[in-house]
Amino acid sequence: TSYIKSVYNIRVNESSYVALICGLVSQNLVTDNVSVVEGEMAIISCRVKDNDDSVIQLLNPNRQTIYFRDVRPLKDARFQLVNFSENELRVSLSNVSLSDEGRYVCQLYTDPPQEAYADITVLIPPSNPIIESRDDVLSEGNETEMTCSAMSSKPAASIRWMKGNKELPGKPKVEVTYERMYTVTSRLTFTVSKEDDGVPVVCIVDHPAVKDFQAQKHLEVQYKPEVKIVVEFPQGLTREGENLELTCQAKGKPQPQLVKWVKVDDDVPSHAVITGGDLYIENLNKSYNGTYRCMAANAVGESYDDYILYVYDSRAGEGAPRTVDHAVIGGVVAVVVFAMLCLLIVLGRYFARHKGTYFTHEAKGADDAADADTAIINAEGGHSNSDEKKEYYI
Repeated sequence: TSYIKSVYNIRVNESSYVALICGLVSQNLVTDNVSVVEGEMAIISCRVKDNDDSVIQLLNPNRQTIYFRDVRPLKDARFQLVNFSENELRVSLSNVSLSDEGRYVCQLYTDPPQEAYADITVLIPPSNPIIESRDDVLSEGNETEMTCSAMSSKPAASIRWMKGNKELPGKPKVEVTYERMYTVTSRLTFTVSKEDDGVPVVCIVDHPAVKDFQAQKHLEVQYKPEVKIVVEFPQGLTREGENLELTCQAKGKPQPQLVKWVKVDDDVPSHAVITGGDLYIENLNKSYNGTYRCMAANAVGESYDDYILYVYDSRAGEGAPRTVDHAVIGGVVAVVVFAMLCLLIVLGRYFARHKGTYFTHEAKGADDAADADTAIINAEGGHSNSDEKKEYYI
C-alpha cells in the first residue's frame, strides 16, 4: 500500500511538473483573435518569442494542417503564406465566409508540444435598414408609430432613433434566424406637433461591420391656422372721421382657403369693405366700437384673432403736446425766480456784515451865520474843528 502511495505521489508530482513546464513554455507561443467582415481577408499570426529551431504549423478548426513551416498541405488556395521565419508563421485567408469561423491552432513542435489559439469571428453586416410608418400624413397632437428593421446580421445590431437633434427611445426586438443570424426591429411611438413638420426622423444602425448606416423619413404634419390681425391704418389713435384698415394673416397646413371677418355680438358696419383677409371701414364713428374677429379654417381646425376698436373724439390727443410745452416753460420760470430770490438774500446778508464809513466836512457854526461872509469867516479852520459824522448804508 505504501509502495502504491509512493508511486502515485511520484506520478502526481511528475504530472504537476509537466503541467507547470507546459504552462511556462506555452507563453513562448502567442497569437491573436481575429474579427473579420464576411468577404474580406483575415490574417493569422503565430509568433514564437524564443525558438530553438522547433517547427511551427497552423491547424484549422478541424485540426487539419493548413501550413507546416512554409508548406501548405491543405488544398485551399484562399490560404496564402504572408511571412515565414524562425519566429513567425503568418498566413492570410481571403474571401472569408461564415463557415471559416472557429478556433485555429498555432502549434510549436517542442517537448512537450505547445499550442496557442486564434478565434476567428466572422462579422456579417445587416441589410439596408427599412423604416415603416403607420401614418404618411399626421395632424398636430396625434400619436404615430414607426418601425425600423436591421435584418440578417451577425452579431445582432443595435438601433437608435433621432428626431431632428433629439434622441428618442425605441423598443427593440431581437430574433435569431438561420445560421446564427439576427434580425432586430425597433418600434418608436411619439406625439407630433406643428413644429415637427418637415423634421427628419432617423433610424441609426450600430454594428461593428458597418459605419454610418441609417435610414430616415421626413414628417408631414398638418396643423390648424395661425391667425394674426395687423393694423395697416391708422398708426396711432382711431379718431372719429378717420378710416380703419385691418389685414388678417392666416397660415396653416393645408393653407386656409376661408378667411372670415365678423363683429362679436353685433353686425359688421354695412359700408365696411371686406376683400379676402382685408377689412376697410371709412369715416369712423363711436357706433363702430366693438370687437372685430378674423376667423380662418382648414381641414385640421379653426382659429381666430381679435381686434378691439375704440373710436376717440376727433381732437383726442391734440392737446397733449401743448400741455407738455407749458409745463416745461413754467418749470424754467420757477427755477429762474427761485435763483434770483436766493441771490438777493445772499447779497443782503453780505452787505449787512460789511458796513461803509465816510466823512462830511460841514463848517461848524455856519448854520448860525447872519450872512454868507460871516459864514465863510466862521468856517475857516472848520475842517479841523468839525466833528466826525458817520452814515451807514445797506
